[in-house]
Amino acid sequence: MDRVRQIADAVLYEGYILWPYRRSTLKNQQRWTFGGVYPEAWSRARDGDDPWTMQTQCLVEGSPDTRLDLTVRFLHVVERQPMREVEGGAKPVDELRVGDERHLAWQEATERELMLGDRPLGRLGAGLRGEIEVEDGRAQEAIHDPAGRRAGSVARSWRALRGAVVVRADEAGPGLYRVSVRVENTTPWAGESRERVLEQTLCSCHTVLRARGGSFVSMTDPPESMRSAAEACQSSGTWPVLVGEEGDRSTMLSSPIILPDYPQVAPESPGDLFDATEIDQMLVLNILALTDEERREMRDADPRAREILERTESLTEEELMRLHGAIRELNVVRGRGSG
Repeated sequence: MDRVRQIADAVLYEGYILWPYRRSTLKNQQRWTFGGVYPEAWSRARDGDDPWTMQTQCLVEGSPDTRLDLTVRFLHVVERQPMREVEGGAKPVDELRVGDERHLAWQEATERELMLGDRPLGRLGAGLRGEIEVEDGRAQEAIHDPAGRRAGSVARSWRALRGAVVVRADEAGPGLYRVSVRVENTTPWAGESRERVLEQTLCSCHTVLRARGGSFVSMTDPPESMRSAAEACQSSGTWPVLVGEEGDRSTMLSSPIILPDYPQVAPESPGDLFDATEIDQMLVLNILALTDEERREMRDADPRAREILERTESLTEEELMRLHGAIRELNVVRGRGSG
């Protein structure tokens, strides 16, 4: 996986499921906390506390022929509902046990994205609009017992989404363009709970922008000659940073989480843990200390939680020791002796 995708995926799934990675814990019943773009009517009913738009503004050094493309990515909540076979049909249940398997009711998520471009900056003055259109849907997976008889099913359903992404480029100085990306959630909504409205929210929303024949300007530490233009940019609900190899200015990630330019995932990390507020080593050791019953609940909660558990259980002693810490850079300061 390339570095840009690795960082973008880390942003996409941050907070997806948190330690102790079990359905029964309160913080895993109140998820989807980063980068939410909510339905407009819900946002207005709450005086904008939950935003229905997300805006990124950043600078590109280039010419009218510099080409720009972007991808807006987000998670779409999916309801997972076990169904038990009963006389005359199927009955929704909180959990379905079939043989050694247990299927739990839970909120999963599926990845959605909208790509716009590839367009020259000189043709984006009037703006370019792309529509977010996802129809509601349902998928069903049959569950059979060890004898091959149908014992039930797992139904997955998702609600419709409507919205738009609008991108434009305006001259901000000689050889300098201000790129604006606005994400809107116009999904119809009326009078439902926060838990339900999250099913029609663009969760963990972020934007990846790429320039060909031009270079993005660091919005964290712009050159002095471009500082005033950078300060005039207005981003809302997002933080644009340079990503990729150090020094490469062709790609920018606009993240709902504040990051430095050229963020990296530590090479010692065994994989995504979705909980950047904690230290990998502590999370790994806590997982290894779980009881058998706690591990079963973690395994049954979500496929991604199961992946964390299996990956952690397979770590070697050497890999565990690497989590203890690393020195990235050592600067020795030498001073004169006092004589």
